Amino acid sequence: MISIIIPFKNTAHYLPECLDSILHQSYEQWEVLAVDDHSDDSSVEVLKKYTNQDSRFKVFVNKGSGIIPALQTAYEQSIGDYVTRMDSDDIMQSRRLEIMLDGLKDKGMGYLSVGQVSYFSELGISNGYARYEKWLNQLTAAGKNFSEIYKECVIPSPCWMVHRTDFETCGAFYGDRYPEDYDLTFRFYEHGLQIIPCQDKIHFWRDYDSRTSRTHEHYAQNYFLDIKLHYFLNLDYDHNRPLVVWGAGFKGKTIAKRLIEKQIEFVWLCDNPNKIDKKIYGHELSHYTQLKALHNPQSIITVANGQAQIEIRNFLKSLNQEPMLDFYFFC
Repeated sequence: MISIIIPFKNTAHYLPECLDSILHQSYEQWEVLAVDDHSDDSSVEVLKKYTNQDSRFKVFVNKGSGIIPALQTAYEQSIGDYVTRMDSDDIMQSRRLEIMLDGLKDKGMGYLSVGQVSYFSELGISNGYARYEKWLNQLTAAGKNFSEIYKECVIPSPCWMVHRTDFETCGAFYGDRYPEDYDLTFRFYEHGLQIIPCQDKIHFWRDYDSRTSRTHEHYAQNYFLDIKLHYFLNLDYDHNRPLVVWGAGFKGKTIAKRLIEKQIEFVWLCDNPNKIDKKIYGHELSHYTQLKALHNPQSIITVANGQAQIEIRNFLKSLNQEPMLDFYFFC
């Protein structure tokens, strides 16, 4: 049995396509646990039509407010051996459940099944989302998603599946940090789940202006930076090594400010001549070549420019430093 968790709020227009794509799955042993996050449109009525026609569909009212309580409400009612999530405005490829389950049954415990995604929109897909889709699918094809976990959420929130026992070990939906999908991704990483590579596009991800990830404050940039820093300090930071922050733009300043608040010492590097030797938050910036003077440093890189990232990566490799051990790209 696969439990499919679907939080929804005011997505009546999209729900039929979503639910029909589940009905037409090649694998049929599933249950849908849909949770209404206090919709004020006809979403609940749409769901009830499906529950009346097929007992595998179940609908509940969120015990709280927001996605995290909705996920918890659904999960508490679930009985599946395997757990997956679905967004109420997206569409499953017809073999999505079959493909993901086959991978898990083949590998056994300790694995996470993921799939490639494809964005679609009535207004067309922005260049940013197109690049994200390409980057994410390349990682998924190789099963190397966790190798760039600090750059962006490397597990698409509506396209993963895991055995219930492993899910419980990782804390299930009982985290309290937003963005909740990124928090869960870090917990999968923390508990050592291995990614099953996937070559198929099995999830169609709808984009539109009022999508929650575009509009809700919980998905603002500062939330992403806070969750990255939280897990870096808890999982990968070695307090016996010098900590370095690269870059003094918005992201660099935010990370530096958080480190100062936590009273964690760090060296701040950049290559901007207007900022070198200047102080921000009372902390002086140095030229990036000063890294050579540090013994066995760890670097957080907040420089977003693509060409600059290539140059930084090459510089660090010339010092025999390794990604996800000695340096971590936060963008």
